[in-house]
Amino acid sequence: MKHYKLDKHQIRPLALGHGLAMVTDMITVEGYPVSYMYRDEPEDAEDSGWRFFAGNESDAYLDNPKHFSLLDVNIIANYDETIIPLLGSPVGAAFDKGEEGDTFYDVSE
Repeated sequence: MKHYKLDKHQIRPLALGHGLAMVTDMITVEGYPVSYMYRDEPEDAEDSGWRFFAGNESDAYLDNPKHFSLLDVNIIANYDETIIPLLGSPVGAAFDKGEEGDTFYDVSE
């Protein structure tokens, strides 16, 4: 069982109604901020299409499905509020915080 950095009593209503998203344990278990996010085609009606990464995950780490969780976007926003202004972006959008890690830059193709 995973031990998330935030428990359910710490979750505030910051970004409700966006659906579910895939997030790595580097964010939700290890506590790193989101440094890369992109929006894919949703897999079903509940999926927002958003995928969130800390940016320090190795290929081997990403190849293991046990290192991911499917969580409500609001929960992920509680780990890193800087994602909130970007959540209305369309499918195909991608954002990276770059080396300084403070501001998201649009890296959509």
